[in-house]
Amino acid sequence: MQTSVLFDLPAAAPPAPAAKRPAPVHVDRTWYADIDRVTYLGTPDPSWLARPEFGEDCIPLCVSRQRLDGRKTLPRAVTPWMLDSGAFTELSERGRWTTTPRAYAATARRYCDEIGLMDHCAIQDWMTEEEVLARTGLTVWDHQLKTVASYLNLLTLDAELPWMPVLQGFTLDEYLRCADLYERAGVDLTLEPVVGLGSVCRRQGTKEAVRIIETLWSMGIRLHGFGVKVTGLRNGASHLLYSSDSMAWSKNAMYRESMPGCTHKSCSSCPRYARAWRNQMLNSLPEDQQLLTLTA
Repeated sequence: MQTSVLFDLPAAAPPAPAAKRPAPVHVDRTWYADIDRVTYLGTPDPSWLARPEFGEDCIPLCVSRQRLDGRKTLPRAVTPWMLDSGAFTELSERGRWTTTPRAYAATARRYCDEIGLMDHCAIQDWMTEEEVLARTGLTVWDHQLKTVASYLNLLTLDAELPWMPVLQGFTLDEYLRCADLYERAGVDLTLEPVVGLGSVCRRQGTKEAVRIIETLWSMGIRLHGFGVKVTGLRNGASHLLYSSDSMAWSKNAMYRESMPGCTHKSCSSCPRYARAWRNQMLNSLPEDQQLLTLTA
């Protein structure tokens, strides 16, 4: 009888990790068009509000409420900024707003007074993505009513704060219905400095999103795009947005090398990287599109 001998094959070498792409080269803005002033850079660290380089270049920042909550001392802003309410996190994780309108208004007032230079303050809106609706158990109509009610409540509590009303929906007809709710409540959205466009950040560049932006723009509503990506700015009707904000640079940094001179492994929280990314992105946009963003 022959005895079979089993031999272990040598284990295959693990695949080499893919080389990361180089970090963006830090370049100055070639010129300052209107889009530069209204493209808010999302920041993971509120201390950026006091960093002199952002003030020198007048780079507007967007800071989430969750980043500021619980801080005893606050930075003093040297550049304009907007407060994001953190609505998606609140609703997707908890299924409801756990902060009352009175508490939210008081918090926003503190941030406005102690930090200064606040451009806009997003309301406690209710987005209408499917996963959020599944979490809350409510309908698009319910979320629209609650969104409009939030604006009215916050305006009643502190009319001096720069509240940003938000339009919510999924289809064009639903956004128009939401605009009608504001009108029936006595709010003329065409007179507002800027109006947030909710629940479209994941649909940037789609035909439906383009149709929604074009229609609302034609009504004279100055729209703010939440979480706009580079492709969203370059394609579709995003050039019709009055303003936008983005944290896309942070995710971009995860897949690229660190900036020259940086000692951290990833520049996903690096102000140098964020500025370089923003400058590179703005310089890549056609000049006529930059002007259209605000003046069209």
